[in-house]
Amino acid sequence: MNWQDEPKLLPEASLGRRVIALVIDWTMSRLIASLIGPYLSIQTDFNTLVIFYLEVTLLTILFQASAGQRIMAVKVVSYPEQFRVPAKKIALRTLLICMVVPAVITKDGRSLHDFLTKTQTVRELY
Repeated sequence: MNWQDEPKLLPEASLGRRVIALVIDWTMSRLIASLIGPYLSIQTDFNTLVIFYLEVTLLTILFQASAGQRIMAVKVVSYPEQFRVPAKKIALRTLLICMVVPAVITKDGRSLHDFLTKTQTVRELY
């Protein structure tokens, strides 16, 4: 096999990019929750979390990245092969992010939610 035939692995996304993407996603979810909040029978901050979960899960399934991740040129791939991640793993990954603790704990330089779902956030090169 020639060196040109080997797949080129994308570099891991920096912590700064991932945090900014998370802030963008949370802010968007908060704005949507405030817009539709008056029309819901229960008006709580839990609405923001539900919208965040739905937005991140659906967009990551469709585009390998949430809205904030797309803006920050980050995408979610399987680890270590860097292939598209199945929908079930993305749903679990997002649930773990919503639980906060797995997103804060790291193992071997990767967050626990990525380690448990065998995923990785990489920098999208254009």
